[in-house]
Amino acid sequence: MTKHHPPNLADTDLTQRLAKREYFDQLAELQAKLAQIQQAFLFHELKGVIVFEGWDAAGKGGTIRRISQALDPRSFKVWPIGAPRNYYLNRHYLLRFWERLPPSGAISAFDRSWYGRVLVERIEKLTPEKRWRAAYQEINDFERMLVDDGTRIVKLFFHISPDEQMRRFTERLTNPLKRWKLTYEDFRNREKWGDAEIAVDEMLARTSTKKAPWHVIPANNKKYARIKAMSAVVDALSKDVDLNPQHLDRQTLDAADKALDVDQSLIDSLRARTE
Repeated sequence: MTKHHPPNLADTDLTQRLAKREYFDQLAELQAKLAQIQQAFLFHELKGVIVFEGWDAAGKGGTIRRISQALDPRSFKVWPIGAPRNYYLNRHYLLRFWERLPPSGAISAFDRSWYGRVLVERIEKLTPEKRWRAAYQEINDFERMLVDDGTRIVKLFFHISPDEQMRRFTERLTNPLKRWKLTYEDFRNREKWGDAEIAVDEMLARTSTKKAPWHVIPANNKKYARIKAMSAVVDALSKDVDLNPQHLDRQTLDAADKALDVDQSLIDSLRARTE
């Protein structure tokens, strides 16, 4: 049995880039594959969870938008996760995530996640050390139960350099259409970069498991990051899944044969697949 080796921030090559033309070619291919995956999940009643974590302005939202463009929103849901309201503060921190897990046939993306317990809650000292340290095993158990129940999990951490983050903050400030993204918290969080790096590396070491591994996405180049992240999603969700178009039942084909003016050979070929 091969041993799983968790990733770490120091080993991430932030110089990776992707040319514009290559980016659009790969983006089209990946979005088409995502549409196939969603249809297969609906037919086979599979479930998928995509976890997005990373530095502020690292490109999580842009990647989520590209994934969303390819999927039918009726069975794809994005959950933006912020500070919990009082109802959840008085209950176990995993409750609000249990409630947002996808039903059979659906895929859910979490824009930040249960890893807040070992990241922001640890860094900001919002949770006693004893409790956030216990969360590593709690999270591993949580994800193991999901995988054992048939849910596929893809965990992505978007990694950028402090200089690149500052460049993106400047872009947000100067661009009126992006200015809403910039908050005081972005600058306050930046002051604790060193503490955050320690917390992220421990999170990767303690919670990247064979059943639910972490993927660290080099994100200094947005195009490269989107393709790298979407490739990881496609690989994990499509593994051992039949992505071929599903067969229509005989009753539907009989109705189509009577109602639609199509080539009879098409109906006959589809009927042969069903039989």
